[in-house]
Formats: sequence, structure tokens, C-alpha cells
Amino acid sequence: MAVSLNSTPLLHDSLTEEESAAFNHNEPITEGNSLQVPKLTRPVNILVLGMKVLTTDVNDLPPEARNLGYHALVNSFDGLSDTMLLVRFNPHTDQLIVLSLPRDTRTMVQGQMTKLNEANHYGGPALAARSVSDLLGGVEIDRYVRINVQGVEKLIDALGGVTVNVPKDLSYQDDSQHLYINLKAGEQQLDGDKALQFLRFRYDDYGDIGRIQRQQMLMRALVEQALSPKTVARLPKILSVVQSHVDTNLSIEELLALAGYASNTDAYNTQMLMLPGDFSSSSEFELSYWLPNLGEIDTMVSEYFGYGTRQVAASADPQSLRIAIQDSTGDAIAVDNLVQTLYDSGYYNVYIEQPWNSELPFTRVVAQNGDLASAETLQRFLGVGDVRVESTGVLDSDITIQVGRDWLDEYGTSSRL
Repeated sequence: MAVSLNSTPLLHDSLTEEESAAFNHNEPITEGNSLQVPKLTRPVNILVLGMKVLTTDVNDLPPEARNLGYHALVNSFDGLSDTMLLVRFNPHTDQLIVLSLPRDTRTMVQGQMTKLNEANHYGGPALAARSVSDLLGGVEIDRYVRINVQGVEKLIDALGGVTVNVPKDLSYQDDSQHLYINLKAGEQQLDGDKALQFLRFRYDDYGDIGRIQRQQMLMRALVEQALSPKTVARLPKILSVVQSHVDTNLSIEELLALAGYASNTDAYNTQMLMLPGDFSSSSEFELSYWLPNLGEIDTMVSEYFGYGTRQVAASADPQSLRIAIQDSTGDAIAVDNLVQTLYDSGYYNVYIEQPWNSELPFTRVVAQNGDLASAETLQRFLGVGDVRVESTGVLDSDITIQVGRDWLDEYGTSSRL
């Protein structure tokens, strides 16, 4: 099935005038003509909602989905949003920012305090956009994309799969949903089905927050491996495979511009954040929530979602930084040398966490909460590795140092021989 460049075939649910007003249509986001690949003209914020809808969530089921004997996945965009991302494409700073919004975030939705993922259920993408904008202090939402899990599976297969380091064994079985997750730890190529297992697993101590970390790992891998100018050229064909599982108010021209921009964004400028907050205690509320930290949200929004220019934050006081160390080398001397080096330089809040599950060639300095300035200062001081803004480090750290082979070569056992 061909997809016309000028058509908008992916809008499954038409928006009312009031719903359309939830999105910023005041100025175009692309430029170009029929002979050019469209390009972004300004920073753009896209709300992405990942949908997992079961037969029990839908009242009007098609005949083939009735009386199956289990809770099957259905191709629908109704119900609770299982994954929520705000993605900022900023051609003024060459950044691609991905902000993960935990589904259990406690916030106001249509005048009631509840979980953020209920917004789509009560008012579709327009209410979800308004609720996210309010939570972030008025950040404008330009467009939305809703994709259900079957679409994610088909998309990854259409992209040829993705190589991901599975951080630990993931095993879960739910016969009521025919959900079977069985992945072994280690780097491996995931097809659509296995990638979906990786993305859906949330059955450990960290629940949905741990799942967000794995989502960021997979998104990072997709950006680095699958997004390329060659992929952008195949985008209309890829969309024809997944379009029945996608609902968006983006035009094909706009989608091409966004994909083209992302394919040319380097790893350093692809930065992944998580909404600052903390788990609620069992005694605070009847339900489990992610409690947003409004002060830290304001700081993050100012730095990463300010209009046009990149905000430059000052480095935090080294004594205040919580620095977690994850060793991937298995060399205790290298780790001891790192700890001592940090102590000697005024980084006193340092602790060792569970090791990384496979050796890394280069040390990663992970700005867990988006503190890029402090991470860059620390990396320059260490003289090895690279900086990553993403939430894949230790949850209660400000910076996680994942020790790689480059530090081992300088300060490990072998360096003394």
C-alpha cells in the first residue's frame, strides 16, 4: 500500500476544534518543496503515547476478539496510556531530547488528582497533551503520536531488529494475557517480539521505573543503529506496514522532517531524561504513585525545553553529588583507584553499586537526572569515557560512572605490570 507524501493517513480519530486547540498550530514546523526532503524550521515537542489495550479494556469488540478465553491485545487507542514520552526536536541546538513520563505520575487530570496515564482514557490525546503541559509548567505540545504495542513490534521488524544489552534475566508468565517473557542477560539481537518482551517487562522491585530505563536503552540503540538517511528514505514504506497501529496529527511531510532530523543527530546530543520524582510509600496513598518533584521539574524544563537556545547550567558542588559506580571490568584495583581519585578531589558521596553485566570498552559518565554540566566536569577530570544524558544509571544517583576498559587500562591491575 503506497503512502502519499502530502496525505495524512495516520489520523484515526478526528479532533474537534476544542481538542485541536490543545496543540500548537500557530506556525509551521517544516519547510521544503516537492524536490527537497522537508526540514524542521523550529523546535518541536511531540507527545508520544504507547498503548497496550486488552479485550477487557474495550466494550465494543470485533467478533474475532470475543470469547478467546484470555485477555488478548487489541488494535485500539482507547484506554490508559502504557508509555508516555515528550520528545523535543530542536534544530537550533542540534538536540534530540526524550523525556520519559512515568505512567503512575500523580498529577491533575481534568480537575482531579489521579495518575497521568488516565488522561488518554478520559479525553484522548488532547487531554493527555493538556495534562502533560500543565505538569511541566506550560510547555507547549505541537503534535502527538499514539502507537499500540502491535505497531511497535511491526516497526522494529521493519527496521531489521535492534541489538541491545539485556541487563539481567527477564522472566515472567501471565496466562491470562498470554504474556510470556523469557530473555537472558547479555547483548543480543532482538526482533519485534523479543523487543516487546524487553519493553513490557516491569515485574521487579522498580516496576514501571525500571521499564522506563529499559525503554531508554532500546531507544538509544534504535537511534544509533536503525535511524539513518537510508531508513528515512524507506519511511513511507515502513509507515504502510504500521499505519493501522498509529494515530497522529502529524502529516507525512512532518514525519519525514522529524525522522530526517533524528537520523542526523549524534549520540552526544541525543539526551534522555526522566521526570524527576520519587516512589510513594505504602503508607502515603492507597495506590502506588510516582510523586513529581516540581522544583527539579522546573530546573529540567528550563535547561532542556527553553525555546530555541540551549541553557547552560552551572556545575553542582562536588560534595553534594551522589555518585554511583558500576564496574564492568571485574578489576577491584581499578574501582578502588577510581573511588580514591574521586575522594581526593572532593567528591565525597561515592558508593559502589551492582556491577554492569558485560565489559564496556569505554567508561560512561551518566547524568542520571540531566545534570549535564556536572557530568561533563567529572568526565574531563577523569580523562576517560564519554558523557550520556539518560536515566539508565542508578536511580538514586545524580551521576553514575559505568567503569569501562579505558579506565582499567590506565589504573587497573594490568597497568601496574
